[in-house]
Amino acid sequence: MTAEVVEFLLWEDTPPIEVMNKAVDHIVDGVAVMLAGSRTDCVKKLTDFVREKGGKPSATLIGFDYKAPSTDAALVNGTSGHADDYDDTQLSTSPDRIYGLLTHPTVPVLASALAIGEATSCSGSELLEAFVAGFEVECKLAEAIKPEHYERGFHTTATIGTFGAMAASGRLLGLGDTELRYALGIAASLSSGIRANFGTMTKPLHAGMAASNGVTACMLARRGFTADKDALDGRWGFMEILGGGVDPDKIVGKLGNPFTLIHPGASIKMYPCGSLGQPSMDALLEVVQEEDLGPEDVREIRLRAGPNILEPLRYSKPVDGLQAKFSLQFGLASILLRWRAGLREYTTEFVNDPELRRTMGKVKTVLDTDVAKQGVERMRSVVEVELRDGRVISRSTDTARGTPEKPLRDHELDDKFRECAGYILDGDRTEEVLRTIRDIYKIPQIEMLTSLLAEA
Repeated sequence: MTAEVVEFLLWEDTPPIEVMNKAVDHIVDGVAVMLAGSRTDCVKKLTDFVREKGGKPSATLIGFDYKAPSTDAALVNGTSGHADDYDDTQLSTSPDRIYGLLTHPTVPVLASALAIGEATSCSGSELLEAFVAGFEVECKLAEAIKPEHYERGFHTTATIGTFGAMAASGRLLGLGDTELRYALGIAASLSSGIRANFGTMTKPLHAGMAASNGVTACMLARRGFTADKDALDGRWGFMEILGGGVDPDKIVGKLGNPFTLIHPGASIKMYPCGSLGQPSMDALLEVVQEEDLGPEDVREIRLRAGPNILEPLRYSKPVDGLQAKFSLQFGLASILLRWRAGLREYTTEFVNDPELRRTMGKVKTVLDTDVAKQGVERMRSVVEVELRDGRVISRSTDTARGTPEKPLRDHELDDKFRECAGYILDGDRTEEVLRTIRDIYKIPQIEMLTSLLAEA
């Protein structure tokens, strides 16, 4: 398996144009969430830490007027990208792979690629190809590792994201066969991240760690720092030790065949919270809009789902904006109260708003074995809205807007970008950044983009 990854990273052909075009969409989304995330408390604390460390100013901290060493830029920008839990989500290709155990694929890869790309003055097309490579490696490894990896409590964005970041960095640094093997081995020992930290500042740090560790692994390997040359494989390899095993048929001969960006694709989020609750939120939004409902019209909302959804989204009474991202009660209450659940809703102030707390009290979750028996590769749930007039409106759902089944229109992704960028950039700069990313393959040096991402 290590050999498969290395062979793929040494490819010389340009990926198909449809793959590159889809990658641009995910870069638009990735930069958007990095800009928005730079305003959060956890990123500000992390940036203060990086400033205190100092070091060679090699790469831009997105949203700040500051440059840092490549490893630290990757750390901060990766954390920014996951700080709002607004970044994309990998999809499952088989029923035994739980939706949600897979990765948030873009942020670790993009943060590492931007950091190394700026330090090496790569072109836009080179960064785009490196991003595609990292995205593909990350997603295929996440598919191949046994579900036990996530079920035991590892956070795949942190653990497998490290390899995606390493793959993108290795491409940009031009590492050869032996160096790539060393980098994979180093990454395997650096990889970490546990789900116990969901709902805290450390959860977004996982994506930053993955990006930084991927950069570190490649920079060490380039200097001849050694590691096991087959670190993904065998009894003592990463996939066995951290994952309880691997399904080789999910990766051998599958890298780029087809590219995950095309099949099954990845989901771009429309709500800044855990992906598992988003189909239910969309279903409730349809009901409240169709029936013109507010809290005063509703006696109770029941969310029926299996443990694959109810266990990760475990905060029934969140106390702050971070916990709210993993709360079905909050997400559904926000939809009922405001008909939306965006960046301005997922704040500690709104979480503790008395009217919101009262509305949350109307939301009940029910462990439903019939729903669970249908499988875990989709986000299955049933939303029941019991009205004060006695009617019960029921909606079954398993997918959300932004998935390949319900793709976003171009303006929806661009509007999300404007929403996120608006926290940091003025309107003219926002539009310039958006145009630059859309034409990224034309940029002779990636600094033409990163220079626009500093605090205005």
